[in-house]
Amino acid sequence: MTNEVTLGALERRIDMSVALADIEREVDSRLKKMARTVKMPGFRPGKVPMKMVEQTYGAQARNEALGAAVERAFGEQVRSQNLRVAGYPRIEPKEGSAEGSLAFSAVFEIYPEITPADLSGKSLERPALEVNETEIDRTIEILRKQRTVFEIAARAAETGDKVTIDFNGTLGGEPFAGGNATDFPVVLGAGALLPEFESNVAGLNVGESKTFDLTFPEDYQASDMAGKTVQFAVTVKKIEAPRLPEVDADFARSLGVADGDVAKMREEVAANLRREVTRRVKAAVKDQAMNLLLEANPLEVPKALIEAESTQLAENARQEMTQRGMDASKMPFEPKWFEDQAVRRVKLGLLLAEVVKQNELQAKPEQIRALVDDYAQSFEEPAEVVKWYYSQPQRLAQAEAIVIEDNVVEWVLRNASVTDKAVAFDEFMGHTNR
Repeated sequence: MTNEVTLGALERRIDMSVALADIEREVDSRLKKMARTVKMPGFRPGKVPMKMVEQTYGAQARNEALGAAVERAFGEQVRSQNLRVAGYPRIEPKEGSAEGSLAFSAVFEIYPEITPADLSGKSLERPALEVNETEIDRTIEILRKQRTVFEIAARAAETGDKVTIDFNGTLGGEPFAGGNATDFPVVLGAGALLPEFESNVAGLNVGESKTFDLTFPEDYQASDMAGKTVQFAVTVKKIEAPRLPEVDADFARSLGVADGDVAKMREEVAANLRREVTRRVKAAVKDQAMNLLLEANPLEVPKALIEAESTQLAENARQEMTQRGMDASKMPFEPKWFEDQAVRRVKLGLLLAEVVKQNELQAKPEQIRALVDDYAQSFEEPAEVVKWYYSQPQRLAQAEAIVIEDNVVEWVLRNASVTDKAVAFDEFMGHTNR
C-alpha cells in the first residue's frame, strides 16, 4: 500500500507498508547464511546451533532485513512514479499499521523540473579593448620594476628607497607588542608601514635618529592599538636606492628569450598580454552569461543538495588553508558560511545540465584538446603539460567541464543580445594604480 503526499515545491512523502512475514523470511535467510561461517567458542565453524546464532545475531539480522525491505519498497515506488530523488529519504515509523504489516513514511526531496527560458529578450555587454604599443611599454615597465635592484645611496632617504632601520615604540612609556625591531628593511612608499611612520623616516641620513608620535587608525588591524597614540624612536642604518634594469639583451634573457632579442621579447610580452586580455574578457562574459541564466530561470533547489555543496565548500576551504601551511584543525569551518555560494553553484549545476542536454552541448574531444593546448602554451614545455593532462582521467574531466561551460556561454551569446562595450585597459586589467 502506498500513498504520495506533496509537502512543498520539492518535498514529498510516500506512505508505505511491508509485510512482516516477508521481513521474517529475510531474517531467517540472513541467519542461515551467518550460521555457515559464524565462530563461537566450543563449536566448529558451521556447527553452531541455530538458536545460539539467533540469540547472538538476531537483532542485527532483523535490523538489516528491515532496512533492506524499506529500501526495496521505497525504490520500487520511486521507479514506478518516475521520481528523481535528491539526497537521501528520511524514514519515519507510522502509527496504525494493519495487522501483519509494518507501516512507515519516507520523506524526501525531488529535483525540480527545468525548462530553460527563452533568452531572446535578454542582453549582456562584452568588454572590448585592444593591446597597443602603449600597453606593451607599460607592461615592460612593470616587469622592470619587478626586477629592481637596490644599491647603497649616500644621501637622505627618499620614497622608493629601501631603508634598514631600528625602531622602538612605547605606549605611555612602556613597550608594546610589535612595536620594536632591529635591522628592519622597508621600501618607503610600498605601504608596508603606516604612511605617517614612513614620512618620518624620509629625509633621514644613515646614522640619524628621530623620535615622533604616531596615532594608529581607528580601524587598525591590531584592535588593541586602534586609535591609540604611541611614540617611536627610529634610527636609520642603511639606505639603498632603486635601480631598474635597462631594456637590453640581459633583460630579455631574464624574461626567457634565450638569444636576448629585444624585439622578440616585445612580441612575447604582447602575445602574453593578448592572451590575458582574452582570458579576462572570456571570464567577464561567462560571469554575465551565468547571471543571465539564473535571472531568467528562477528555481527552487533541494535543501539536501545545498547542504551537501556547503559541506564540500567548507572542506575545500579547510584543505586550501592546510596546503598553505596553516593549521586548519583548530579553525571552525561552518558549512552555513558557504550557503549563498552553494545555492548559486547548485542552481547553475542543474540549469547547465538541462541546457546541455536539450541543446546537445556536450564537450567534443577536439574542443578538450584545443583547451589543453591553449593552456599549455603559457609553460616552457607545452608538450609535457599536454602529456600530463592526458595521463590522468580526472584532469581531462576538469578540462571537459570547462569546455561544457564554454559551450553553454556560446549558446547564451547566440540566443541573447550582445553589445560590445569599450573599456579602459588599466581599469579592466586591474592596473588602476600603475
